[in-house]
Amino acid sequence: MVKILKGITWNHSRGYTSMAATAQRFEELNPDVRIIWEKRSLQAFADEPIDQLAKRYDMLVIDHPWTGFAAHTGVIEALNKWLPAEFLDDQAKNSVGHSHESYSFSGQQWALAIDAATPVASIRPDMLDGMPQTWAELMDLAKQGKVAVPSIPQDTLMNFYMLCSTLGEDVCLQDDVVVSEAIGLQSLQMLRELSVNLNRACFDMNPIQVYEAMTQTDKFAYCPFAYGYSNYARYNFARKLLQFGDMVTLEGTDRLRTTLGGTGLAISANSEYKEICAQYAQFVANPHMQSTFFVDMGGQPGHRTAWLSDSANAVTNNYFKDTLPGLERAFLRPRYHGHMQFQDNSGAPIREYLMNGGDEKALLNKLNELYRQSKAKS
Repeated sequence: MVKILKGITWNHSRGYTSMAATAQRFEELNPDVRIIWEKRSLQAFADEPIDQLAKRYDMLVIDHPWTGFAAHTGVIEALNKWLPAEFLDDQAKNSVGHSHESYSFSGQQWALAIDAATPVASIRPDMLDGMPQTWAELMDLAKQGKVAVPSIPQDTLMNFYMLCSTLGEDVCLQDDVVVSEAIGLQSLQMLRELSVNLNRACFDMNPIQVYEAMTQTDKFAYCPFAYGYSNYARYNFARKLLQFGDMVTLEGTDRLRTTLGGTGLAISANSEYKEICAQYAQFVANPHMQSTFFVDMGGQPGHRTAWLSDSANAVTNNYFKDTLPGLERAFLRPRYHGHMQFQDNSGAPIREYLMNGGDEKALLNKLNELYRQSKAKS
């Protein structure tokens, strides 16, 4: 009897084709198993509660801020009882930045970091001679109308985190305020200064839409920070090739410290086939698969071996080697049980301010109030 498993991921080649392809190969090696991967929008990937998804799917590709919620509710399985300790140790030792750690909570591992990402910089090399190196150079290009930045609520919040971290203070470390007033106000003002020079269309764009605009049109030559997609560094994926690299420096600081993203493969606590799910998860996350077939099928691996692989870099115009420094220093955002409430509600007021201006202190107070409400649930 064939065992049918269902999984949910997101609808981009990076998120879907690699999972569909690995499932097909796993089925060929295990003829009594069939794995059906479905997909949802990038926004739904960030927003839809995983407890609802876990009722309908055996496996979930999830965003790491859900980890605290998962640990609190038990809607997905702790992988420690399903995967060998030596395999998990290898995953930890070969993590890209904090990717593996991002799915660890309360002493348990709740997902495997099969995919690693953080905002990185990109240019159209046929339109721009070299990657900008300073915030001042970024601002000069923005004033020329050559810059695109994804500025929907989710991304504006991540960019706020980025500037706070770069200026010397990580967010959400205190119980009552998101960040100190001085750092918070400076970060908001810097984002506003940049945003007034952006095409208004950017405020309705996520990273995928920015990359599509950069490759399918000739409107934009540079994106200073957007969650990286190695697909756009691959020949023949899009109309034009993008070159990816590290972010600019701020005067008096180092390069921008962006906010870690990536995805993890989790097992639903409701699945009838947890052991098979664990076998498939290990199949996808092992270093050989990650650095070869997974990359070949459009994936963006989470295992460090793949990021250093000559073959993986050869097919992505050195995407992995050139962006690895940004991944290694990326900020690991909060994952406490109530944080998704804060994340879901804090981006919109920042986006409104970036579009239309306003009182930065009032905005920061609003963010602090939303933060306190979310902490009350943790």
